[in-house]
Formats: sequence, structure tokens, C-alpha cells
Amino acid sequence: MTVKILAQQAAASLSSSALAQAVVDLHDRRALDPALVGAKAAALARAAVHGLPVLPGFVLTTSATGAMGATDAAGDEPRPCRAVVDQELEVAWRRLSQAGQRRLVVRSSSTLEDGHSTSMAGMFTSVLDVEGWDGFLAAVEQVLGSRKVVPGLESAPMAVLVQPQLEPRSGGVLFGADPVTGRTDRLVVAAVEGGPDRLVSGVVDGAHYLLSHRGRCLRAEHPIGALTGSHLRSLSRLAGQVAEVFGGPQDVEWAFGQDGTLHLLQSRPITAVGRETRADGPVFGPGPVAETFPDPLTPLEEDLWVRPLRDGLTEALSLVGAASPRQLAASPVVVSVGGRVAVDLALLGQQPARRKLLARLDPRPPARRLRASWKVGRLRAALPALARDLVEEADRQLLAVAPLDECSDRQLIELLHRSHQALVALHGHEVMVGLLVAPGAPGTTGAALALRALAEARAQGVADEEIPVRHPVVLALVPPVVGATTPLPPTTPLAALSPDEAQPAPDAATVLREALRLRVRWAQELTARVAWELGVRLSSRRLLAQAELVRYLTLDELSGAVAGVVPERLAERGNGAPVAPLPAAFRLTPDDEVVEVRVVADDKIGGRAAGGGRGSGHVHAGEGMPDAGSVLVVRTLDPALATVLPHLGGLVAETGSVLSHLAVLAREFGVPVVVGFPDAVRRFPPGSEVLVDGTTGEVTVLFDAGAAHQGGMA
Repeated sequence: MTVKILAQQAAASLSSSALAQAVVDLHDRRALDPALVGAKAAALARAAVHGLPVLPGFVLTTSATGAMGATDAAGDEPRPCRAVVDQELEVAWRRLSQAGQRRLVVRSSSTLEDGHSTSMAGMFTSVLDVEGWDGFLAAVEQVLGSRKVVPGLESAPMAVLVQPQLEPRSGGVLFGADPVTGRTDRLVVAAVEGGPDRLVSGVVDGAHYLLSHRGRCLRAEHPIGALTGSHLRSLSRLAGQVAEVFGGPQDVEWAFGQDGTLHLLQSRPITAVGRETRADGPVFGPGPVAETFPDPLTPLEEDLWVRPLRDGLTEALSLVGAASPRQLAASPVVVSVGGRVAVDLALLGQQPARRKLLARLDPRPPARRLRASWKVGRLRAALPALARDLVEEADRQLLAVAPLDECSDRQLIELLHRSHQALVALHGHEVMVGLLVAPGAPGTTGAALALRALAEARAQGVADEEIPVRHPVVLALVPPVVGATTPLPPTTPLAALSPDEAQPAPDAATVLREALRLRVRWAQELTARVAWELGVRLSSRRLLAQAELVRYLTLDELSGAVAGVVPERLAERGNGAPVAPLPAAFRLTPDDEVVEVRVVADDKIGGRAAGGGRGSGHVHAGEGMPDAGSVLVVRTLDPALATVLPHLGGLVAETGSVLSHLAVLAREFGVPVVVGFPDAVRRFPPGSEVLVDGTTGEVTVLFDAGAAHQGGMA
């Protein structure tokens, strides 16, 4: 038997199968099978079975669409079943279109669409206002051809959903839960006059409504006259009905006809719902520690430096009575979010706590009240002498450390553990001595001394790697980092660093505080060099692929690695996306997500939050492929942007709805999006660096390329 005969027999078998189910009416129970009709059509069929207002229609099934694109074994003749499919398809088209008198909508219904985790929203083509048999066939081919636009989905089964074209008075999208904040006690509606296609494609913003589950309007932005209170209540009822049918809140596309009839056009699970952003508890901020830790820390750096900072601050605050045991127990004092460090602002006197009776009676800021009470304490008199003793003891211990290359692995590990208590004492005394410094007291900083030492050393030709050895004060200019080198900043001209002889003598408490700060930095540098020495040794023994990976071990894991036990997949720890800078003030949710405490700032402006969390990057605008991690700034949410979304650090658009297809996809990919941002393209020129907050809708300018260019031109 020849191959051609076998192919003909197979085609005949497929033809009979296609004949049985080439076209299925949307209200036929066979349409409940998503493998046969695709997820979109199956959801509508399920809704129709439960009496929801679904338009009539039919589905060209997955088996039929597969047959339509097939050829015989020789590759030059269409399979016999194609003619059978076309014949059945024409019968269904004539019935629904009333022999071509009624326009149709032809939409994709892939088996991959409308899943619980991935919607594929807007990724495939829909064709509106289809007229005539030839136009209908062309629309079907166009929809099926859209599979090729999405990489990796060329062979995914796809059905084609066909329904009458509506002339709606209004249409839009309804979410049974807030997709940005995750709140389930409200409904979110976006609407436009006419059909919803312009809204879901991101061409227009539309009106936005926040509803209770009973249809009460909680908030309305740019409301439209075509949508009345009665319509909103109908939408809330529909939200409850589809949630009951499908077992949870749904993303619903809807339209009201000219006669006021509500139609359900699509229903799918809400994907990538944001966690509820309700957060209480302490207000944190990076300000007090931003100079010490300006960049994200690795796990080992957190263990070496953040833990003793937390313990030192806690002990100091308890000792001077700045916080009650209950307050300290209720606050972590110091937190790390993705390696970025922040502190409890209220405990440090930099953020007003709740307005209790004492605060109303004594309106002075917390830091001033603390300082006033501290002045009458007994410890205040003894503290300077205690702090000076600690400085001398720290110097003695630092000088007693043997050359690191002469120490055993175990000695180096013990040195890292012993450094914890030394740093706790130094941090605690630094905080307490700082309370002795009167506001505006004359003084000098370790940074000022360091700048002069650096300039003098470079003027003498001392190599950078040798300068910290000869002049350790220069370490005040750079943050601690576990690494091979300690890069020093550019040199400031000596003339600019000359002391002003007219300045009064520095305050003794200020000098003592700076001395403690410098010892903290020296202790941190010692631990950084010890950790790097161990990383080099582990790398030479092939326990680590490279010394740099020591930074991604915890202190306990480093102890285990010295004994020969290294965690699996260690190299992957350093491959995560960069962590966006923290807001000046924020709270944390139970899942440790950042919720900004709103503050008014000149560099913060906003649009409408569309979800996706927070992210930062350099602005890309115009044509061409954006670099990975960049923030794309556009005028309109063009559906063609779907393919670049996974690589972006953020997306800002001048128009668009939070319920548009592109916003849905962005939330699925975890890309922060802000829409409806006025004049965004002009405000954020290419090369600027911005932080996009998809939860609040704010965009913070970290670096303004336009202002920098103007400054350079001047």
C-alpha cells in the first residue's frame, strides 16, 4: 500500500470526524468542552447554560481548524475534509448572518487562552464588522494566522468563535475584585460609549467606577452619561452571577445594547491579582541608614552588618528609655527589603507616632522630647567616658588581628562571629552619644577628614589600594562591600578642603560620635575582607565556582562551606532582578510587600496604578527594542507591546485603562504599570532613570536626563 493511499484513508477518517463536529452551536452542550471549542467559547457556553445573557453564535472547532490548514501527503492538494468543513461553515455563516445581511465578529478561542494564571489577553486577533462570505473567510484566516505572531504557540489548537456584531450604547470591562490591590470587597468597572474594543486595546482610558458588591458607586472617574446607576447595579449583579458560575471573581467583558439589554461578551479568571495592600504597623524609611547602606546588601552582608545594627539600636533605645518594651517587641527596628535597609522612623524620633495624650500635651517633635528627657539621666554623665573606653578597646582589638592570610579558616569564621558583639556595642553607643549632640553644635565629620586624607595621599602618589592601609579614615567615604577591592571616590581639590580658621572648636560629643562611627566602619571593613579571604580560599578548592559567590551565602552557610558543605544552586541567588529603591516612608504587609506612606515631593507625580509592583530603570521611548530592565514610556498602550513586556522594568503610558489587555498581561508578568499619565513622553526623556510604582500610580524621577542635558548646555 502506497504512502498516498494511507494518507487518503487517514484524510477520510479525519473528514468524518470533522463532519461530526466541524461547527458547534454556542448553546450546544458540546461547546462546554474547551479542548473542542477553546477556553473562551467554552466559558461562554457554560455561562449560557446557566442562563447568563450570552449572544448566539457558533464555533469552528479545533479539529476543523486543524483540517483547514492541512494538505495531503504530497503537499500539493488540500485534504478532502477541507471542502466538507467549508460547506458546514457556510451553512452556519448563512444562518447567523442572515445570508450576509448581518455583520459578524470573528474571535480567537485558543485552548491556551483565559487560564487561571495566564490570560493571553489580546495576544490573538479579533476581527469586527465582518461582512460577506469572502470577508468572513478572510477573517477566519486572519484569526488563525495570529497564532504565528506569538512565539511558541504556532501549533497550539485554536477554535474560532463567531457571534453577531453589536451596536452597543456602552461597553467595557468588569473585574469582580480589584486587580491592583487585590481587595475582594469591591468591583472595578471601566467603560466607554460604544463597544469595548477601544478600551481593552488601550487606545482610550474610559470611565472608571469603583462599586460595592451591591452596585453602590464608591468612586467614579470621568463618568459617562450612557452608564446610569441602574446599569451599574446590573453589572454588579452580573459580577455575582459569573462568580457563582465559575467559582470565583471574573474578568468580564460586557456591553449594553441600544435597548438597554446587558450582554456578556467574555468571562475569564482574574489573573495576577495583586495582594491586598493594606498595611499597618511601624513606618519605615531608609533615610537614617541610606548613607551607610546606599545599595542592596547580599545575604552575607546582611548577616554581618544588619543584624548587629538591629541589636545595637534595640539595646540603646531600651537603655535610654526611648521606647517601652512593648514598642520594641512590636517592631523589628531595622528591616531589609530585598537587601535594602530601612529603620523604624518613629523609634528613631524621625516620624511622629500616633497622637497620644502625651504628644498633644507636649507638641515638640519626638527627637526633642527624647533629648530633653535624656539630659536628666544618670547615664548621660557617665556615657562620654564609657564611649571613649569603647573606642580605645575597639582600636586595640582591631590592631590585634593577625594578617588574614596567616589565619586558619576556623579562626576567620570565629572572627566574623566575634565581630557581631563589637558592632552591637559600637552602634548602641553611637546612638546614645548622638543624643548628647545639641542641634547646630559645631563639629567635624569623619567624611571631611577622609576627603582631606584622600586628596593628600593621591597628591603624594600613593596607589588607591594602599591608601586605606595608610589612612583608614578614608573608609568613611565608601560603604562596606564584600569584594576584592574597595573603590575610592574622585578626589576633591585640597583648596576646597582647607579648614576655616574662623570656625569654633568642634563639640566634644560630636567628635566622640564621629569616632564611634569610624570604628563601626573599620569593623565592617575587617569583616568584609575576612569574608572575601574565605571566598578566595573556597574558590581555590573548587567549593565555589568563583570567590564572588561567597556574598550570597548566609553566615551559617559560610561556616558550613568551610567544612565542605555548599548549598545547591548557589549561583542562582545573584540572578534576581534589581530591587527598586525604597520609598522615603513605607509600611510592610504581612507578606513583606512595600506600601508607601504618601508624602508630597517635587519629584513625584503620578497617573493611575495598574499593578505589577514596583520597579526602576532607564527610560526608553520611541522605536526599537527596549533594553532589558528599561522603563518604556509611550503615548498609547499598543497591543503590539505585548511581546516586549516580559523584559521591561516598568511601563508608563499617557492613555490606557488598568483593565486593558496590556495591563492584564503586565500584571501577569510582574511588570509595574502606570497608565493615564499626562504628558509622560515629554516629562521623562530617554536616558532618565525613574521608579514606577504600579500600586500607587506614582513615578519618581531618580535622574532627569533632560535637566542634566540643559545643565551641560549651560
